[in-house]
Amino acid sequence: MTADRKNWRPTATRAVLARRAEALAEIRAFFATRSVMEVDTPVVVNAPVTDVHIHSAEVRFPDAPGRFYLHTSPEFAMKRLLASGSGDIYQICHVVRGLERGRQHNAEFTLIEWYRLGFTLEELMDEVEALARQVLGVVAAPMRSERITYGEAFQRTMNLDPFTAPLEILREAARDLGFVPQATRPSGTAQKPAFAKTTAASGSASASAPTAAPTPARDPRDATDIHEIAARVSTPGERDELLDLLMGAKIGPMLGQNALTFVHRYPASQAALARLDPHDPRCALRFELYCQGMELANGFHELASASEQRSRFEQDLADRRRRGLPADKMDEFLLAALEAGLPECSGVAVGFDRLVMIAAGAGTIDAVLPFPIERA
Repeated sequence: MTADRKNWRPTATRAVLARRAEALAEIRAFFATRSVMEVDTPVVVNAPVTDVHIHSAEVRFPDAPGRFYLHTSPEFAMKRLLASGSGDIYQICHVVRGLERGRQHNAEFTLIEWYRLGFTLEELMDEVEALARQVLGVVAAPMRSERITYGEAFQRTMNLDPFTAPLEILREAARDLGFVPQATRPSGTAQKPAFAKTTAASGSASASAPTAAPTPARDPRDATDIHEIAARVSTPGERDELLDLLMGAKIGPMLGQNALTFVHRYPASQAALARLDPHDPRCALRFELYCQGMELANGFHELASASEQRSRFEQDLADRRRRGLPADKMDEFLLAALEAGLPECSGVAVGFDRLVMIAAGAGTIDAVLPFPIERA
């Protein structure tokens, strides 16, 4: 019997599929009571993401010139709606990201993304926690609420300040996890591509993942071998790569133990599409939510400056070129929307499948999906 004939069945049980359906209904009711409008934006978009850790799937249509991409997030399209006067909006959609597969990752997964006009980062954290508790139900009842800064997370777990620690201290902490800097590795031992945070399809409308990184990379928290995690740091001297390694391999798995833990005020160099903190420009107005050692959400007080966003995109593309990754173009539609004026707002993306994992007590993402990538 061929593998296809053996693996036609879903990986999730009917009971788990029913729990998914209940959660979707609960989420829509949650936003309806808050008068947040549901929207539905295109899956196929004009430009890939520029973030060096996220890899877009390319799509080609036989009857349309040029290249298109499967979205890795609905963020850019939703911000265009915000700039056009939509008001508060949310979306539940499938997204596709390449070079991601592991216990907590599937190339195609479901995001809940929403934007709230006039919300501070703290107000958005309140709402994210309310939604998480709604979906998790009795599972969340004994969980405490916790909010700590990025710096406090490092101080508590590793007794170092991520903003001021010398690079050699960060390198030493990485070596303690099994990381060997490139310069000191035995000859003939190649370093794997940088791990990816954030794929591909096929058919008459063809899609392909980036060709520059042939080894699929998973989130550090998915790896079972710490040496595998550490080997994915592409440039050991770079502070953010080392901080990312330490957060993924050491700190993240310890967060959210019997708690909903929000980590906020990330380094400004990891701002992505977030504003900087006017009271501490070393920090970005960004948070992540952790539960049971798993990242569930990533939220920003949204950057509204078109010029600053263009500059960040240009930096991303330059970094992608240095790493040998595709560096195609930036989303000019988004930049035009920012120039027209993005209202003051905060936004967040929540991993729906991971919420269901915790609600259902599942150990892998496959256990809450009808068909993971291998069975799709």
